[in-house]
Amino acid sequence: MNELKDKVALVTGGSTGIGQATAIAFAQAGAKVAIASRTPAAGEKTVSQIKAAGGDAVFIKTDVTQASEVEALVDKTVSIYGRLDCAFNNAGIEGKLGAIVDETEDNWHSVIDANMKSVWLSMKYEIAHMLKNGGGAIVNNASVVGLIAMPNVATYTASKHGVVGLTKAAALECARAGIRVNAVAPAVIHTPMLDRFVGGSQEAIAAFGDRHPIGRVGRPEEIAAAVLWLTSNAASFVTGHTLAVDGGYTVQ
Repeated sequence: MNELKDKVALVTGGSTGIGQATAIAFAQAGAKVAIASRTPAAGEKTVSQIKAAGGDAVFIKTDVTQASEVEALVDKTVSIYGRLDCAFNNAGIEGKLGAIVDETEDNWHSVIDANMKSVWLSMKYEIAHMLKNGGGAIVNNASVVGLIAMPNVATYTASKHGVVGLTKAAALECARAGIRVNAVAPAVIHTPMLDRFVGGSQEAIAAFGDRHPIGRVGRPEEIAAAVLWLTSNAASFVTGHTLAVDGGYTVQ
Protein backbone atom coordinates (compact mmCIF):
# COMPACT_ATOMS: atom_id res chain seq x y z
CA MET A 1 0.00 0.00 0.00
CA ASN A 2 2.97 2.35 -0.47
CA GLU A 3 1.01 4.30 -3.07
CA LEU A 4 -1.28 5.56 -0.26
CA LYS A 5 1.61 7.41 1.36
CA ASP A 6 0.78 11.12 1.60
CA LYS A 7 -2.64 10.55 0.04
CA VAL A 8 -5.61 12.19 1.75
CA ALA A 9 -8.38 9.87 2.92
CA LEU A 10 -11.77 10.74 4.38
CA VAL A 11 -13.65 8.24 6.58
CA THR A 12 -17.22 8.84 7.73
CA GLY A 13 -18.32 7.04 10.85
CA GLY A 14 -14.62 6.85 11.62
CA SER A 15 -14.74 6.97 15.40
CA THR A 16 -15.72 3.36 16.06
CA GLY A 17 -15.99 -0.13 14.58
CA ILE A 18 -15.19 -0.64 10.90
CA GLY A 19 -14.69 3.08 10.30
CA GLN A 20 -12.19 3.40 13.13
CA ALA A 21 -10.25 0.34 11.96
CA THR A 22 -10.15 1.72 8.42
CA ALA A 23 -9.03 5.19 9.53
CA ILE A 24 -6.17 3.59 11.46
CA ALA A 25 -5.29 1.36 8.50
CA PHE A 26 -5.18 4.35 6.14
CA ALA A 27 -2.85 6.14 8.55
CA GLN A 28 -0.63 3.08 8.90
CA ALA A 29 -0.37 3.01 5.09
CA GLY A 30 0.90 6.61 5.18
CA ALA A 31 -2.28 8.49 4.30
CA LYS A 32 -3.45 11.67 5.99
CA VAL A 33 -6.88 10.95 7.41
CA ALA A 34 -9.95 13.09 8.07
CA ILE A 35 -12.30 11.31 10.45
CA ALA A 36 -15.96 12.31 10.60
CA SER A 37 -18.64 11.29 13.07
CA ARG A 38 -21.20 12.77 15.44
CA THR A 39 -19.22 11.76 18.55
CA PRO A 40 -16.28 14.09 19.22
CA ALA A 41 -14.90 12.17 22.22
CA ALA A 42 -14.57 8.90 20.30
CA GLY A 43 -13.35 10.69 17.17
CA GLU A 44 -10.64 12.61 18.99
CA LYS A 45 -9.57 9.40 20.73
CA THR A 46 -9.05 7.74 17.35
CA VAL A 47 -7.08 10.77 16.14
CA SER A 48 -4.89 10.53 19.26
CA GLN A 49 -4.23 6.84 18.56
CA ILE A 50 -3.16 7.64 15.02
CA LYS A 51 -0.93 10.53 16.07
CA ALA A 52 0.66 8.50 18.86
CA ALA A 53 1.69 5.97 16.21
CA GLY A 54 3.24 8.70 14.06
CA GLY A 55 0.31 9.25 11.71
CA ASP A 56 -1.54 12.38 10.62
CA ALA A 57 -5.27 12.71 11.29
CA VAL A 58 -7.94 15.25 12.11
CA PHE A 59 -11.46 14.90 13.50
CA ILE A 60 -14.36 16.85 11.99
CA LYS A 61 -17.71 16.61 13.76
CA THR A 62 -20.35 15.89 11.12
CA ASP A 63 -23.94 14.78 10.78
CA VAL A 64 -23.74 12.97 7.45
CA THR A 65 -27.49 13.22 6.90
CA GLN A 66 -27.23 17.00 6.50
CA ALA A 67 -26.05 18.38 3.15
CA SER A 68 -24.51 21.53 4.60
CA GLU A 69 -22.45 19.54 7.11
CA VAL A 70 -21.21 17.04 4.53
CA GLU A 71 -20.23 19.86 2.17
CA ALA A 72 -18.39 21.56 5.04
CA LEU A 73 -16.67 18.27 5.94
CA VAL A 74 -15.25 17.80 2.47
CA ASP A 75 -14.32 21.47 2.14
CA LYS A 76 -12.53 21.44 5.50
CA THR A 77 -10.66 18.25 4.62
CA VAL A 78 -9.41 19.88 1.41
CA SER A 79 -8.64 23.11 3.26
CA ILE A 80 -6.49 21.26 5.82
CA TYR A 81 -4.74 18.78 3.53
CA GLY A 82 -4.97 20.43 0.11
CA ARG A 83 -6.77 17.64 -1.72
CA LEU A 84 -8.94 14.54 -1.42
CA ASP A 85 -7.77 11.23 -2.88
CA CYS A 86 -9.76 8.51 -1.15
CA ALA A 87 -13.02 8.21 0.77
CA PHE A 88 -14.69 5.48 2.76
CA ASN A 89 -18.36 6.33 3.19
CA ASN A 90 -19.04 4.13 6.16
CA ALA A 91 -21.40 5.92 8.53
CA GLY A 92 -24.66 4.16 9.24
CA ILE A 93 -27.07 2.75 11.80
CA GLU A 94 -28.90 -0.53 12.26
CA GLY A 95 -32.29 0.89 13.20
CA LYS A 96 -34.98 -1.12 14.93
CA LEU A 97 -35.82 -4.75 14.20
CA GLY A 98 -39.33 -5.70 13.25
CA ALA A 99 -41.71 -6.94 10.59
CA ILE A 100 -42.64 -4.66 7.71
CA VAL A 101 -46.19 -4.33 9.05
CA ASP A 102 -44.78 -2.95 12.31
CA GLU A 103 -42.29 -0.56 10.71
CA THR A 104 -42.64 3.11 11.62
CA GLU A 105 -42.07 6.13 9.42
CA ASP A 106 -39.59 7.50 11.95
CA ASN A 107 -37.42 4.37 11.80
CA TRP A 108 -37.69 4.24 7.99
CA HIS A 109 -36.53 7.84 7.60
CA SER A 110 -33.72 7.60 10.16
CA VAL A 111 -32.26 4.43 8.63
CA ILE A 112 -32.59 5.54 5.02
CA ASP A 113 -31.08 8.94 5.83
CA ALA A 114 -28.17 7.54 7.84
CA ASN A 115 -27.33 4.64 5.52
CA MET A 116 -28.26 5.74 2.00
CA LYS A 117 -28.80 9.50 1.88
CA SER A 118 -25.46 9.94 3.65
CA VAL A 119 -23.66 7.97 0.92
CA TRP A 120 -25.30 10.06 -1.81
CA LEU A 121 -24.38 13.31 -0.05
CA SER A 122 -20.83 12.15 0.63
CA MET A 123 -20.23 11.16 -2.99
CA LYS A 124 -21.86 14.36 -4.25
CA TYR A 125 -19.24 16.53 -2.57
CA GLU A 126 -16.30 14.10 -2.68
CA ILE A 127 -16.59 13.59 -6.42
CA ALA A 128 -16.70 17.34 -7.05
CA HIS A 129 -13.28 17.72 -5.41
CA MET A 130 -11.84 14.57 -6.97
CA LEU A 131 -12.75 15.89 -10.42
CA LYS A 132 -10.49 18.85 -9.69
CA ASN A 133 -7.70 16.46 -8.68
CA GLY A 134 -8.02 14.41 -11.85
CA GLY A 135 -9.09 11.24 -10.06
CA GLY A 136 -9.65 9.37 -6.84
CA ALA A 137 -11.16 6.28 -5.26
CA ILE A 138 -14.33 5.93 -3.23
CA VAL A 139 -15.55 2.92 -1.27
CA ASN A 140 -19.05 2.76 0.18
CA ASN A 141 -20.01 0.48 3.03
CA ALA A 142 -22.94 -1.70 2.00
CA SER A 143 -23.67 -5.07 3.64
CA VAL A 144 -24.44 -8.65 2.73
CA VAL A 145 -28.07 -7.51 2.98
CA GLY A 146 -27.30 -5.19 0.10
CA LEU A 147 -26.86 -8.40 -1.93
CA ILE A 148 -29.40 -10.71 -0.29
CA ALA A 149 -32.29 -10.18 2.14
CA MET A 150 -33.21 -11.10 5.69
CA PRO A 151 -36.56 -10.96 7.47
CA ASN A 152 -37.33 -8.29 10.06
CA VAL A 153 -34.68 -5.86 8.80
CA ALA A 154 -36.49 -4.63 5.69
CA THR A 155 -35.55 -0.98 6.03
CA TYR A 156 -31.89 -1.74 6.69
CA THR A 157 -31.93 -4.16 3.74
CA ALA A 158 -33.50 -1.52 1.48
CA SER A 159 -30.93 1.07 2.53
CA LYS A 160 -28.01 -1.22 1.77
CA HIS A 161 -29.44 -2.30 -1.59
CA GLY A 162 -29.63 1.43 -2.27
CA VAL A 163 -25.94 1.82 -1.45
CA VAL A 164 -25.09 -0.88 -4.00
CA GLY A 165 -27.18 0.89 -6.63
CA LEU A 166 -25.66 4.28 -5.90
CA THR A 167 -22.21 2.74 -6.14
CA LYS A 168 -22.90 1.29 -9.60
CA ALA A 169 -24.42 4.50 -10.93
CA ALA A 170 -21.60 6.69 -9.59
CA ALA A 171 -18.99 4.31 -10.99
CA LEU A 172 -20.46 4.64 -14.47
CA GLU A 173 -20.65 8.42 -14.23
CA CYS A 174 -17.06 8.77 -13.02
CA ALA A 175 -15.15 6.02 -14.82
CA ARG A 176 -13.76 8.21 -17.62
CA ALA A 177 -12.81 10.89 -15.08
CA GLY A 178 -10.39 8.59 -13.28
CA ILE A 179 -12.58 8.17 -10.20
CA ARG A 180 -13.26 4.59 -9.16
CA VAL A 181 -16.31 3.86 -7.00
CA ASN A 182 -16.76 0.50 -5.30
CA ALA A 183 -18.43 -0.94 -2.21
CA VAL A 184 -17.73 -3.52 0.45
CA ALA A 185 -20.45 -5.84 1.71
CA PRO A 186 -19.52 -7.14 5.16
CA ALA A 187 -21.37 -9.97 6.86
CA VAL A 188 -21.57 -9.93 10.66
CA ILE A 189 -18.57 -8.06 12.06
CA HIS A 190 -17.70 -7.81 15.75
CA THR A 191 -18.22 -4.11 16.36
CA PRO A 192 -19.98 -2.01 19.02
CA MET A 193 -23.04 -2.12 16.72
CA LEU A 194 -23.10 -5.92 17.01
CA ASP A 195 -22.66 -5.74 20.78
CA ARG A 196 -25.65 -3.40 20.97
CA PHE A 197 -27.65 -5.68 18.71
CA VAL A 198 -27.11 -8.78 20.89
CA GLY A 199 -26.99 -7.01 24.22
CA GLY A 200 -23.38 -8.05 24.74
CA SER A 201 -24.18 -11.77 24.63
CA GLN A 202 -21.12 -13.80 23.66
CA GLU A 203 -23.38 -16.79 23.03
CA ALA A 204 -25.35 -14.77 20.47
CA ILE A 205 -22.14 -13.64 18.78
CA ALA A 206 -20.96 -17.25 18.59
CA ALA A 207 -24.33 -18.24 17.11
CA PHE A 208 -23.93 -15.56 14.44
CA GLY A 209 -20.47 -16.95 13.74
CA ASP A 210 -21.89 -20.41 13.16
CA ARG A 211 -24.03 -19.01 10.32
CA HIS A 212 -20.88 -18.18 8.35
CA PRO A 213 -19.15 -21.03 6.49
CA ILE A 214 -15.82 -19.80 7.85
CA GLY A 215 -17.16 -20.46 11.36
CA ARG A 216 -16.89 -17.04 13.01
CA VAL A 217 -17.90 -13.42 12.72
CA GLY A 218 -15.51 -11.01 11.03
CA ARG A 219 -13.13 -8.43 12.49
CA PRO A 220 -13.19 -4.72 11.61
CA GLU A 221 -9.59 -4.94 10.45
CA GLU A 222 -10.58 -7.47 7.80
CA ILE A 223 -13.01 -4.99 6.26
CA ALA A 224 -10.41 -2.24 6.52
CA ALA A 225 -7.96 -4.35 4.53
CA ALA A 226 -10.52 -4.74 1.74
CA VAL A 227 -11.21 -1.00 1.69
CA LEU A 228 -7.51 -0.18 1.43
CA TRP A 229 -7.10 -2.63 -1.44
CA LEU A 230 -10.04 -1.09 -3.31
CA THR A 231 -8.58 2.40 -2.92
CA SER A 232 -5.08 1.33 -3.92
CA ASN A 233 -3.54 1.02 -7.38
CA ALA A 234 -3.72 -2.76 -6.95
CA ALA A 235 -7.43 -2.39 -7.75
CA SER A 236 -6.91 0.05 -10.63
CA PHE A 237 -9.19 -1.91 -12.99
CA VAL A 238 -11.99 -2.37 -10.45
CA THR A 239 -14.98 -0.03 -10.40
CA GLY A 240 -18.70 -0.44 -9.81
CA HIS A 241 -18.06 -3.62 -7.86
CA THR A 242 -19.48 -4.65 -4.50
CA LEU A 243 -16.95 -6.88 -2.75
CA ALA A 244 -18.50 -9.36 -0.32
CA VAL A 245 -16.24 -9.71 2.70
CA ASP A 246 -18.46 -12.20 4.42
CA GLY A 247 -16.78 -15.44 5.39
CA GLY A 248 -18.72 -17.21 2.64
CA TYR A 249 -22.14 -16.09 3.88
CA THR A 250 -23.62 -15.15 0.51
CA VAL A 251 -22.51 -18.29 -1.33
CA GLN A 252 -24.59 -20.64 0.83
